[in-house]
Formats: sequence, structure tokens, C-alpha cells
Amino acid sequence: MARRKKATKIFVLDTSVILYDHNSINNFQDNDIALPISVLEELDNFKKGNDTKNFEAREFIRCLDRLSEKNTLHDWIPLGEKLGQLIVVMDESSAPDAREVFGAEKNDHKILNVAIKLQNQFKSRKVILVSKDINLRIKAKALNLQAEDYETGKIKNVEALYSGKTILTGVPEEVINNLYKEGSCGVKDLGLKETPFANHYFILKNTNVSALAFYNPELNLIERVEKYSAYGIKPRNAEQAFALHAILNPNVKLVTLQGVAGTGKTLLALAGAIQTRSTFHQIYLARPIVPLSNKDIGYLPGDIKSKINPYMEPLSDNLKLIQNQFKETDKDYKRIKDMLELEKLLISPLAYIRGRSLSNICFIVDEAQNLTPHEVKTIITRAGENTKIIFTGDIFQIDTPYLDTQSNGLSYLIDRIQGHSISAHITLEKGERSELANLANDLL
Repeated sequence: MARRKKATKIFVLDTSVILYDHNSINNFQDNDIALPISVLEELDNFKKGNDTKNFEAREFIRCLDRLSEKNTLHDWIPLGEKLGQLIVVMDESSAPDAREVFGAEKNDHKILNVAIKLQNQFKSRKVILVSKDINLRIKAKALNLQAEDYETGKIKNVEALYSGKTILTGVPEEVINNLYKEGSCGVKDLGLKETPFANHYFILKNTNVSALAFYNPELNLIERVEKYSAYGIKPRNAEQAFALHAILNPNVKLVTLQGVAGTGKTLLALAGAIQTRSTFHQIYLARPIVPLSNKDIGYLPGDIKSKINPYMEPLSDNLKLIQNQFKETDKDYKRIKDMLELEKLLISPLAYIRGRSLSNICFIVDEAQNLTPHEVKTIITRAGENTKIIFTGDIFQIDTPYLDTQSNGLSYLIDRIQGHSISAHITLEKGERSELANLANDLL
């Protein structure tokens, strides 16, 4: 294999990287990319279907087809200006042979063999296996191979992830009293040295009084936040009041709510959306289908509706809770029933919205931690005029393989949108579901 002389790195990509980001081959600067032929075989198995991984596989195959129009894939192909080169490695034999070491004829072991082969062939260069599969990275290290996670779209420090709020103690009593009287105050009145992020929330405390507030970027003022209820749902703590304020704020088009189970994320999002129903033509409530133990929905009996219903039940439960705030004879109870029948309020798997134009819609995406950064971007870029999108989830409860607290779409979104004038974020910390649920979150 003829090569240029520059001693850049060679990255061997696993299938999981391609399924995570079809554009991954363009994210390694001027370093070279090696694709084992087994990766193309695995991608062939993923090309059919409507899940995001199927779209990623198809898009990458198209990209590879364009690159190979004037080149053969077993030679180094330039990827573009300031980028490296790409090659598909056909020979997956090496010494040592990973298939013999681990005692199985698996594609993962063939991919390891390619990394070993290139390491032996290019001794002056670093050869690095890149995979979202933790177990494959461990196997690589056992064979004295350097292995890394795919870092693009991965945040560095989850512990420092933006929370959306600040607690200020020792705020002068007259400032808080004036906030109640006038409804707003200046940024300097709080003793802040820098202008806060747009739509950032504050808990203001003094020995005698306290108040909830947020920074209004349009007026450059700190404004008071009141604990308003939404369709019978009342906030039980400061964070819930902030979350509901962001959802009801017409100037905020993108809201992210992060928190453990029982903090009220989905309930608040749904109640707030129904409260503002007259602003939108439709309310869409969706979540990614992540089957238990990664079993496909085909394992369940019945038609497609019967298969999907179990995954949508948590959303229906929240809707029933809101509905049960009222008597069956109340117009508010009947209104939710009518909205469902007329599809003004629609509960659906996230995959079913692909290709739709989201205009005049309040779109709630539940369990957003199970999405990739690319999936989150795809959803947001579908937003048309008068659309509001609310992402809810718990970044510490991920059910999707190859995602973690640093690389999931919700963490990525929270990290990237902080400070933008049309976005707001709140981390909900206190569980309000029940004392039993709080006990489980704290001790188990």
C-alpha cells in the first residue's frame, strides 16, 4: 500500500463509530482512516430499516460510493483538503491472530486483526482503534493495541455540566423586597460581576426573605418567577417552577430538562404544552424506542400499534395523571380526550417523525439521553415557524448501547445551547414522585 511520507496517525474505525456518526471519517484532521472490510459487511446488515442507525449506515455507504467513483478502495483515497486518506483493508489476517487468541470467528476479532496488521506494517506511526464498544476497546488493549472512544460530540466534564440555575445567598433584603414590588431589578443589584447566561435562573436568599428570578436577555433585567400552575399541575419546588416558567415562556423555543426519575420532567413538559395549546396547531409527544435487553419490537405479538404501546405507556401515564386532576364531567377533562381523538395531541415513537416538517408544533422529546448528538441535531433542524421543542431525560440512565453520560445527545445539547437567547435549561434535583422513589434514587 503506497503512502505519503508524513508520519500522521492511522485510525481504524469500528462499525459502532459509523452508526453513531456517518460523517466520522471527516473528523480526524489530517490523519488517515482504515476501514476493515468486515465493517462494510456489518453496515450491509444495517442498511434496511427506519431507525437512525439504518439511516447512518445508508448515508455512509453513499459517501463511500462517491469516494470510490474515481478510485479503488484498496488504495489510499484522499478525503479532501486538510484531511487524511482512507483505505478499505481487505486482508484481515495478522500475527498474532485475534480469532485464535479469543477463540471465536467474530467480526470484532477481524477488526482487531486489521489494527494489528497495520501496526506491524507501519511501525513508525501510531495505529489507534476507535470504537464506541467498550468491550472491543478492552480486547484491543489486551492485544497491546491503542484504543480510544470516538470523541466528537462528547463533552469533557459531566460534573460541570450547565445546571441552569444559581443560588445566591446574602442578597440585600431591600433588593428582594423591591423584586416583589416592581417585578424586576438590575443585574448589578444582585452583585453579579458578569452578565448571566440568557434565561438563567436564580434562587435569591436572605435571612428573612427569598425569591425566585431569571435573567431576561431582551430587557437586560432580573425578573421575578412566580409559581404558576399549568393545567392543574403545580410546581412543588424551585426547579419545577423554573422548568414550567421556561416551558410557558413564548420567547424560549428550546427547553432542556435533566433530572433523575420522579423529578417531574415529562409531567411538567406535557402540562405546560397543554396549557399553551392555543399557541400551536399540534402537540407532539415522542420518545425513542429502546427495548428492554435490546430486543426488537418484532418479539411482541400483534400489529404495529400493539407492539409500540408498551414503550409509549410512560407518556400515557403522565397524560392520565394530568387528566385525573379534573372530574370526568369537567370541560378540561373532556378537552384532553378531544385533543387525542382529533390528533391535536399525538403520542408517537420518535422514528415516526422523520421527514416531517415541525411547524406550529410543541414537540416534546422524552428520554432524550438515548439519542445521539446527530439525532438531536436532526430533530431540531426540522423545526419550522412557531415551533417549540422540549427535551427531557436523565443522562445517568442510558439504555442505548455505545452511549454514555458524556456522548449522549442530551448532554451534548445542554453543553452547546447554554447562553443562547431562545433556549433555557434546568436540572431538576428533587424527586417529587413519592418518598419511596426518593429512597430508591438516594440509596440504591
